[in-house]
Amino acid sequence: MNTFLLRLAVAIILLAHSIPGMFDGGVNGFGRGYLDQEGFAPLGVPLAWAIKLSHVACAICLLWGKWIKPAAIVTIFILVAGIIMVHGREGWFVVGGGRNGMEFNFLLIIVLIAIMYPNGWKRRRY
Repeated sequence: MNTFLLRLAVAIILLAHSIPGMFDGGVNGFGRGYLDQEGFAPLGVPLAWAIKLSHVACAICLLWGKWIKPAAIVTIFILVAGIIMVHGREGWFVVGGGRNGMEFNFLLIIVLIAIMYPNGWKRRRY
C-alpha cells in the first residue's frame, strides 16, 4: 500500500502545528508558560524547541520517505506525552462534545503506526 497521501497529510499537520509558533513567540511561550510551570523549569523553553523541531524533522522524513520509523516513534512519544499532560484531562473531543481533548492525538498516533507498518505487523518466522 502506498502511504504517500497519509505521509503528506501528517507532514502538513505537523508543519502547520509547529512552524507558526517558531516565528511568533509561541514556542517560547509554551516553554515558559506551560512546561516550566509543569515542573520542567529551567528546561521548558529548550524542551519546547526540541518538540517543535522534532515535528519539523518528522515532517521532512515523512515527505522524503526516509527514517520514517524513528521519526514516527519520537512523534508518537510526544503525542502520548501530550495526551497524558494536557489532552487527557480535557476528555476525548477536540471540539463539539468538548474542548482540547485527545481524539486528534489518538488519530495521529494511529496514522503514524499505519505509516510505519503499511502491511500490518507480520511475525518473522525463522
